[in-house]
Amino acid sequence: MSTALNTLPAWQKLQQHRQTWEGVTLRQLFREDPQRASHLATEACHLYLDYSKHLVRQETLSLLFELARSRHLEARREAMFAGDPINYTENRAAFHPALRAPKEAVMRTGGVNVVPEVHKVLEHMAEFTQSIHDQSWRGASGKPIRQIVNIGIGGSYLGPEMAWKALRAYRHPDMHLHFVANVDGATLTDVTAHLDPAETLFIISSKTFTTLETMTNAQAARQWITHALGEAAVARHFVAVSTNIEAVKAFGMDTAHMFGFWDWVGGRYSMDSAIGLSTMLGVGVTHFHALLGGFHAMDVHFQTAPLEENLPVILGLLALWYNNFWDAQTQAILPYAYDMARFPAYLQQLQMESNGKSINEAGQSVPVNTGTIIWGEPGTDGQHSFYQLIHQGTRLIPCDFIGFCEPLSPLAEQHELLIANLIAQAEALAFGKTAEELRSEGVAEAQIPFRTFSGNRPSSVLLLDRLSPHSLGTLVALYEHSVFTQGVIWGIDSFDQWGVELGKVLAQRIVSDLKGTSQHPHDPSTTGLMKLYLQRRGH
Repeated sequence: MSTALNTLPAWQKLQQHRQTWEGVTLRQLFREDPQRASHLATEACHLYLDYSKHLVRQETLSLLFELARSRHLEARREAMFAGDPINYTENRAAFHPALRAPKEAVMRTGGVNVVPEVHKVLEHMAEFTQSIHDQSWRGASGKPIRQIVNIGIGGSYLGPEMAWKALRAYRHPDMHLHFVANVDGATLTDVTAHLDPAETLFIISSKTFTTLETMTNAQAARQWITHALGEAAVARHFVAVSTNIEAVKAFGMDTAHMFGFWDWVGGRYSMDSAIGLSTMLGVGVTHFHALLGGFHAMDVHFQTAPLEENLPVILGLLALWYNNFWDAQTQAILPYAYDMARFPAYLQQLQMESNGKSINEAGQSVPVNTGTIIWGEPGTDGQHSFYQLIHQGTRLIPCDFIGFCEPLSPLAEQHELLIANLIAQAEALAFGKTAEELRSEGVAEAQIPFRTFSGNRPSSVLLLDRLSPHSLGTLVALYEHSVFTQGVIWGIDSFDQWGVELGKVLAQRIVSDLKGTSQHPHDPSTTGLMKLYLQRRGH
């Protein structure tokens, strides 16, 4: 793919096609095709996608699919599922679909079928989970474990935290989960303030067991446990999700209760690996396997469905259409479910760490914008804050509305109001309100400019039957493969994350400088900030 992306015939056709959209409205498009709502909708894995309110025609979609094929999306998709090293800057596979493959599946990378090893880890997780739930595993003082604290950062915590909140209705009654990621000591202090050390288990999630933030919090947690229960208690109150046996042993943990994963599992793609141990503890083995089943169902759909019927491909191409041809810099993720509060943040990492790249596989600058900025909040909360900008602001912000047909709450009437708001917001964004409509309602002329809605604000509506472990897995895999689709077209590596490394390296230098154990050269601003900080700390 050494040819510059924006010089490809398929790309240039889309640029020319974009010029034909001036003055076109969604009202017009629905008049042109009375069956548009059914023509631009598809369903798979019990997930219904209505994308009729997007600024696209069939010609637009055909050109986008042509672009995808010109970038060999289907071949790249097969390479991923074949375990090829598509993470080319690290010469690794990105083989997360193997994490949710059925036990009888064969998925090879490096010539090795990894599925048996994946299921061996899952069985180890299940045995440990059962021992916590049936109270055969107890803390050092003999008390059962009731509080689980997951210490990690990035993909080692955000997925499990999101899943714990999303699957509130499926929680084990005796389990209470807490998450610590921020190295700010206030986080761990706040989490442990009301916990009994004797019934608390810490899961330290760090592949290398060297991640600075995670291990700093882990050592503080260790001091909290040993202060209350003594050194011997560490082995009963800590387990590790890691591959570094020696470091885990040195910490004082029993390596028999260490849960590993593989270098082909990227952090932000790891919530269905051993990183999900806290999730399994929280919702139980059966529900965790249902989560894996949802992931796998979407994997099969993505791998086998034609591009024109492929949900992740459609979502990825729509995002690219707005990013690259409409200059839309952001995308709003708007789940109409209280329990999905952390889903937008989860997708922030998935999208922005994966595709926040400016260099393509040839080592050259990408000539187009990549990496849409993801943000959002649950509905209806956001309607009373940032929806004003989406409706009447100057920026085009494509939206994904996510809803569930069955309520988890017994307050069914309120659920109907919730879903009514979801559907209404998509309608309002698409069609707006004209000056003529306002006049027909008797609105004063002076008020009309302020109360007119231009419409033509694009959105997808994704409806699922119920927020369940299976549907959550389906949704996460949907967006994983959507991100992959965009990365293939941009010609970037969606599976490395070198951009997080430099700041971490510099932070370690600055820590030693602040402690006075080293003196690295820095720019005048950095040196001045360090000096000011030390002065105000009284050093």
